[in-house]
Amino acid sequence: MIKMDTAPETSSTYLIAGLGNPGREYRDSRHNIGFMLVNRLAERLDVTFSRLESKALVTKAKYQGRSIILAKPQTYMNLSGQAVGSLVKFYKIPLENLMVVYDDVDLPFGKIRIRPTGGSAGHKGVASIIDQLGTQDFPRLRFGIGRPPGSKGASSYVLRDFSGDDADFLPHILDSGAGAVITFITEDLTTAMNRFNSKINGEVE
Repeated sequence: MIKMDTAPETSSTYLIAGLGNPGREYRDSRHNIGFMLVNRLAERLDVTFSRLESKALVTKAKYQGRSIILAKPQTYMNLSGQAVGSLVKFYKIPLENLMVVYDDVDLPFGKIRIRPTGGSAGHKGVASIIDQLGTQDFPRLRFGIGRPPGSKGASSYVLRDFSGDDADFLPHILDSGAGAVITFITEDLTTAMNRFNSKINGEVE
């Protein structure tokens, strides 16, 4: 667990939005890795999700003078922008202080890719956020989940639970992702990109 310090609060507020689908049936699915990441961050920051706000489960933490809002939109994936857009507007979050975390079938399993901008690449949750914010210029962290073997469709694959070696590696990958987000908050986006974009399965390539 990260040790919380008592540095005075500054005006720096960060919103970390992990994307996923609400409900027990989706809890451990590949599509919910964004939820898993903000859950891991909540554990490390010693906070719990206890309130529903702007159509999202939200919790707040203070760390090294920064105010951190962790959010899990409860709108289902395709309407994630409703929650993220509302939170950005309500808390007046500068877009450079927003990070959206989600799954990417076009990256190998375990690969972390942080970028300052970009399109949705077909991810409907990200498309919804771009639509609500009116821009694609916001940081994002993508977790590679790989493509399904053979001719299986990606839409059903992402809703299946992690299994086998993937499930075994998942805690390490989430720890890496949590470290990347903390680096983004306490240092900067470029440092987080340089430090974590070269990692796969929690290790340097």
